[in-house]
Amino acid sequence: MVKEHFFNLETWKRGLFVLLYAVIYNIAEIVLWLMVVFQFGSQLFTGQTNPRLLGFSQQLSTFIYQILLFVSYKSEQRPYPFSDWPSGAPR
Repeated sequence: MVKEHFFNLETWKRGLFVLLYAVIYNIAEIVLWLMVVFQFGSQLFTGQTNPRLLGFSQQLSTFIYQILLFVSYKSEQRPYPFSDWPSGAPR
C-alpha cells in the first residue's frame, strides 16, 4: 500500500511544484521587502506613497498568499505562471 503511494506520479509532480514555488516565494518576498523600504523612503521624503507601487504590492501580496495556499495543500490551483497574475486582493 505504501509502495503505491510512494510511486504516485502526481505526488512527485506536486513535490516539484512545491520546490519551484519555494524558490519563487523567496524571490517574491525579497521584492516585497524592497518595495516596503522604497515606500517608507517615499513617505519619509515626499510625504506620500507611490500609488502605482501600492497596486503592485497588493498583487504581489496576493500572489504570495496563493503560493502559501498551494504549498500547504489548502488549494490545488497553481499560482502564476500556471494561472493568471492576481489583479487585487485574495478572493
